[in-house]
Amino acid sequence: MSYQALARKWRPRRFTDVVGQAHVVGALTTALEQNRVHHAFLFTGTRGVGKTTLARLLAKALNCEQAPCAEPCGSCPACTGVDEGRYIDLLEIDAASRTRIDDTREILDNVQYAPTLGRYKVYLIDEVHMLSGHSFNALLKTLEEPPSHVKFLLATTDPQKLPPTILSRCLQFNLRVLKPEEITGQLHKIANAEDLEVDEVGLATLARAASGSMRDALSLLDQGIVFGNGRVTGAEVREMLGMIEQQQVDTILRALAAADGSTLIDTVAQMASRAIDYMAALDDLLLVLHDVSLYQILPEAASAKQADSDLVVHLASAMTKEDAQLYYQIGMLGKRDMLLAPDPVSGFEMTLLRMLTFHPAGEGGAGSSGEAPAQKAPTAPVRKQRTQGQGVVSGAASVRATGASADSAPPAEPASLQSPASSPETDLADPDLWATFVDDSGLKGVSREFAMNLSPQSYDPQKKVLIVSLKPNLAKLHSPSRQASLENAFSQFNGSPVKLKLIDGREDSPETPTQNRARHDSEEKAEVYQTLMEDPMVKDIMERFDATVVPDSVRPGKQHKES
Repeated sequence: MSYQALARKWRPRRFTDVVGQAHVVGALTTALEQNRVHHAFLFTGTRGVGKTTLARLLAKALNCEQAPCAEPCGSCPACTGVDEGRYIDLLEIDAASRTRIDDTREILDNVQYAPTLGRYKVYLIDEVHMLSGHSFNALLKTLEEPPSHVKFLLATTDPQKLPPTILSRCLQFNLRVLKPEEITGQLHKIANAEDLEVDEVGLATLARAASGSMRDALSLLDQGIVFGNGRVTGAEVREMLGMIEQQQVDTILRALAAADGSTLIDTVAQMASRAIDYMAALDDLLLVLHDVSLYQILPEAASAKQADSDLVVHLASAMTKEDAQLYYQIGMLGKRDMLLAPDPVSGFEMTLLRMLTFHPAGEGGAGSSGEAPAQKAPTAPVRKQRTQGQGVVSGAASVRATGASADSAPPAEPASLQSPASSPETDLADPDLWATFVDDSGLKGVSREFAMNLSPQSYDPQKKVLIVSLKPNLAKLHSPSRQASLENAFSQFNGSPVKLKLIDGREDSPETPTQNRARHDSEEKAEVYQTLMEDPMVKDIMERFDATVVPDSVRPGKQHKES
């Protein structure tokens, strides 16, 4: 017996075998159970999601000897005939090859005749959008009021091309794209039944490459079996599909986070020795960057998706949230531009070079030499010197406020190593001081988000303990390791060891750095707006042209922020 492709062998024979289309299966089975079956159905969706399969299952259920029933028996002549493609009362028509009006008239001439064997004569018209305009017009009346023994089942990948008059005469069911985990589960089931040697990574890679199509996934599984001589593993699947190795993905992203241009170029050169699909390689990088951004913003969601791998956790701390978003956007634009590149290798390489060039710490071409750029002293948003009672602002902010020339002043140490004025009056619980520390600390990722939402409550100078609060709804941001990192950074900032004690926050708690920044930004914006409105030139323009200033359009400039 000749070999039968997995996509044909494992085509669902019952409604319960259909994967990922529970919303459509539920509606069809309810209609069958209640004997409320419409005369015309339209199944829409992308390739390989089950349109024709569901139509055939519905045809089986309508003509099964046990009908009306929600589940065909699968053993009667009608069921076996449909499965084997020889049931005389199921007429499958390929609209792509029968577009002429004469073909449609031939079909309609036979509608009046009763079914030969079953209860219903079922017309299954696949790719119905390929019919000509005249064919649609000829079909209209029959589709609206067919004989009681006729059912029309239409399937298409492009419902937009169907006339509204056709759509209005059908019950339309939109089949969704399958999730990778749904495809992976079905591939596991088939692999076990076929006694195949597979691994989780290989099947997951096939599921992702299928782009939501179960038929594509089964075809790729067939190809993987042949390619790997009966074995379907992650490494073999990636080689078969021309995908980048996972190790190379890790190397590229780690080098990108470190602004290591030489490693990036060397890795791309290694990839060029294999038949790599560079578009798929870029997709792999984007998927990891998505997980990184998800972990930075919603760590619990990342854990639920099992997207908190060691690589993701490392990159989440090595990149800021802004960096991850920037790299993702550049990668998306790179996919578009790659089609216009002289060759895929240079297009892929140029996309990585753009990421490196626009790295915030890589200004001036850093990274092209292969060395990480020198770490610049963090520059926090500079605020006017503020005090609460006898509290003082950090030494870093105080130095900037002296007005000393940048050209004559000696290079300042990184803010994270500077300490505030060590005097008995220093209040480490001052919200302004705490906000300045967080800005200058160099903390990244979730650790920075944790610090930005801490509210300083009180400071015990004898015990060197700073009490901070965190609202209960943000408790997910806390972890012992993040608290330890924060204590270490603040101890360097203060010049002496400081311990943090975490308590639950209240509505009347002092400002968090996030609230502090928002308040001062608002104050600066209001000050700039007032200054602008008092400017004689602005007043003159407003009088001459009857103009107004939109308050939301006013932004503090660089000079104002550094004053």
